[in-house]
Amino acid sequence: MSLPSKNWRLRNQRYRLVGEICEKCGTPIFPPRDVCPECEAPAQTPYVFSGRGEVYSYSTVYHPPAGFEKYAPYTVALVRLEEGPMVTAQLTDVAPEEVHIGMPVEMVTRQLQEEGEEGVIAYGYKFRPRMG
Repeated sequence: MSLPSKNWRLRNQRYRLVGEICEKCGTPIFPPRDVCPECEAPAQTPYVFSGRGEVYSYSTVYHPPAGFEKYAPYTVALVRLEEGPMVTAQLTDVAPEEVHIGMPVEMVTRQLQEEGEEGVIAYGYKFRPRMG
């Protein structure tokens, strides 16, 4: 059994929301891009996001793509992080009818899917309702 290299390359982004910050204008960037989308200056300084934010928009998936059938229905949201960037992620620990725009959420690490017959489990970030 071999683990795909993408699982190792992306683990900081998947487990801790590590992006970059622009040294010139201070814009926090996620996912990392090495060049600031605001001022086009180099942005290679790692930045760890808080993982807190709020639901900006959302949709519930009832007819999922191949490989995600057992998770349906599930809700996917655009989450605006406290630091500014928007992240697309699945919501967890909440019923679809309880989700609303402006709902405070926090990042958690959860199983995303199982890959292939060997059962390699991919973990990554999802968001759940934040209390308080």
